[in-house]
Amino acid sequence: MNMNNINDWKVPIPILYEDNHLIAVHKPHGLLIQGDKSGDITLIDLVKTYLKEKYQKPGEAFLGLIHRIDRPTGGIVIFAKTSKALTKMNKIFHDRQVKKIYLAIVENKPTIDNGLLVHYLRKNEKNNKSYVSDIHKNNYKKAELYLNYITSSSKYHLLGIELLTGRHHQIRAQLSHIACPIRGDLKYGARRSLPNGNIDLLSYYLEFIHPITGNKISITTKIPEYNPWQFFKIPAKKWLDKVYF
Repeated sequence: MNMNNINDWKVPIPILYEDNHLIAVHKPHGLLIQGDKSGDITLIDLVKTYLKEKYQKPGEAFLGLIHRIDRPTGGIVIFAKTSKALTKMNKIFHDRQVKKIYLAIVENKPTIDNGLLVHYLRKNEKNNKSYVSDIHKNNYKKAELYLNYITSSSKYHLLGIELLTGRHHQIRAQLSHIACPIRGDLKYGARRSLPNGNIDLLSYYLEFIHPITGNKISITTKIPEYNPWQFFKIPAKKWLDKVYF
């Protein structure tokens, strides 16, 4: 696939939620969210095109970036359609008033079935990697997530992750630190890579209070339709029973 040609993304980006203020979509693994030096097409490009065509906008559609997930990761990404919603959603994320649950397929089973992982992370800008310490050090930031073991296949293990802080490569680095690298994540110790450099990490569920209406919003995405994800596939309600902490 030519990543810098918008027409090569033939499958429409799945829309998971949309109202006058917000739009949530499923980002495919391997797609950038916003532009970088590669010049590849981004999720922002695709969603702006969708909004422009749907609402027949004469100019460029407004789209506010609220949060990010890594390029090799897939799953839910929310954007603001108005500047008012963007300001309010930025505060919601900054104040950690959003429940963020990920699913990860890892190479080794963790030594605990569930529990809070607390580490300290330092981002190295030069090699775009985070380093982990068990104790606080200068220039390290506290990183917390809640891990829940779900099930195993003959080779891999499925974890639910509630992300409590939002550090650079946090899930990838913390799981690697406990000897559970994510499948495909060579940067953090996986045995082998996956096509296009993707990793088996999915932003699966988000929950927050709508900044304008005050309603509780719960968004779930689909499990990827390939193995080993399909081996673990069970109805969505049961997924949430397993990973909703």
